[in-house]
Amino acid sequence: MFKIGYRTLKTAIGVTLAISLAQMFALKSFPSAGIITILCIQVTKKKSIHAAFCRFIACIIAMLYSTIFFEGIAFHPVVIGLMLLFFIPTVVKLNVQEGVVTSSVIILHIYSSGHVTPQLLLNETGLLVIGISVALLMNWYMPSKEKEMTHFQESIEEDFRVMMQKMVLYLRTGKSHWDGKELMSVLDNLSKGKVLAYRDVENHVKYHDDVFYQYFIMREKQFEVLENMLTLVAKIPSHNPYSEMIASLIEEMSEHIHPYNTSYIYLSKLEGIKEEMQKMDLPLTREDFNVQSSLFDLIRELEKYLMLKNVYKGFSRKKRGMKTETAS
Repeated sequence: MFKIGYRTLKTAIGVTLAISLAQMFALKSFPSAGIITILCIQVTKKKSIHAAFCRFIACIIAMLYSTIFFEGIAFHPVVIGLMLLFFIPTVVKLNVQEGVVTSSVIILHIYSSGHVTPQLLLNETGLLVIGISVALLMNWYMPSKEKEMTHFQESIEEDFRVMMQKMVLYLRTGKSHWDGKELMSVLDNLSKGKVLAYRDVENHVKYHDDVFYQYFIMREKQFEVLENMLTLVAKIPSHNPYSEMIASLIEEMSEHIHPYNTSYIYLSKLEGIKEEMQKMDLPLTREDFNVQSSLFDLIRELEKYLMLKNVYKGFSRKKRGMKTETAS
């Protein structure tokens, strides 16, 4: 069973409204107003405004060129081709090439009329204004994607939690039965979340709200760090005296993963662990050297993970109605 999407519904209503208005104003070739509306309805507000601007400028240029070429030379198919040799480079130079298709409709209307008159140009301008205005009206309301973005956010945080808990288990026991499915899950949710968040940014015309987009970017960078941490944890034996200290910190972090920025708490605790590790005896064997090296590398990765969260501006607790608590 097929599904009617929101954009499809907007397009259907918009075309109906545009053609009805064009007919009401007794414009010739009134179905063209519906075509212009279809071309201007985009997936986001900013894209719709950009498409409308490009088509309007390109169509004005098309009417100017049509007047010059058709009235100056002749109403002949060869002249259409000749005019396009000048028209297309012009709109490309002005970066409004999205309007080429719409402009072609205007050009063919003028060509089929056999004569350029003020009334004809006014008619084409009317079709253009109606088509663009209706498209912008239809695109003014965009349904909120916050619920879907929050779903991806929570899924990523849960997968991060599992990954950290598996690290803790290995640091304490040297064993970890894990199939790694969370790795693929995070990649999938990050990809989908970023697409939705970018569209959300594009739908804010009056103000710039990219908190979700920046969140997914931040988690994407943290995920790379977590992958490095997983590799390092596998090199550290559970009987090492510092394994429990690091495991306790990672366990605490795993219990407080959410989008709010209080990573400074864990950076402070991590600094304490670093000071303790500075007291370690020098390694006596190659194996001891490798373990110490992995421990210090793991500390650096943990610091990098927390710093990525520390520079992230985070969500507003008041807006999201959340209680204050530590986070990573």
